[in-house]
Amino acid sequence: MPSSSRDAILYRMVTDDHVCPFGLKSLDLLKREGFSVDDRPLTTRAETDAFMAEQGVETTPQTFIGGTRVGGYDALLDYFGRAGDDDASGVSYVPVIAVFAMSALMALAAAWAAFGTVLTLRSAEWFVAIAMCMLAMLKLRDVEGFSNMFLGYDLLARRWVRYAYLYPFGEALAGILMLAGAALWLAVPVAFVIGSIGAASVFKAVYLDRRELTCACVGGDSKVPLGFVSLTENLMMVAMAIWMVTGRQMAG
Repeated sequence: MPSSSRDAILYRMVTDDHVCPFGLKSLDLLKREGFSVDDRPLTTRAETDAFMAEQGVETTPQTFIGGTRVGGYDALLDYFGRAGDDDASGVSYVPVIAVFAMSALMALAAAWAAFGTVLTLRSAEWFVAIAMCMLAMLKLRDVEGFSNMFLGYDLLARRWVRYAYLYPFGEALAGILMLAGAALWLAVPVAFVIGSIGAASVFKAVYLDRRELTCACVGGDSKVPLGFVSLTENLMMVAMAIWMVTGRQMAG
């Protein structure tokens, strides 16, 4: 590091209307790095503007270490070699991991509550159905954003744009009905059709055309690359649809 000093001065915006989140992150990071922090809140807009004008900067917070200005939160991450910790621009599988992990835990919890054990076929069914519902929910947060990304690779949506808007609702409907075990005459074909088209679209875009795209599976603000995850989501729906028609009968 540029300085051996363990003392830092932090200027951050703390007004009645706004507490800067990056100021809080900077304060936390400095403390976690073992620094003694002289925290100097800027409590008014005028005080903040005067500080920025004096220092010739356009944003707060600003951190000083050993008498040298390090800069804002991103600069502080760089200073400590943690530039990747809060990298909002890179690839991230975290949303997908969170969805599938929570879906699995919820399915196991439901099975335990219903049957007193987690080792049931219903656990697997509920896992897929809950995952479908959660993925649909992420898409429905911003259908417009999802459609923009989805139109980049889905074969049917490119021919019929309205399908990009209908897809999240279809996924949600199929997931809810499969979770309830109701109206499977509707849930099964919906899941099978959208899953099959989706799998074919992803396979063509990624493995045939070799395109590098972002997956719309967790919504329009996704940073998940199109590929195995997207293919898994769609194949999961197809497998669930087939199981609901044939597997349940065999198991019964």
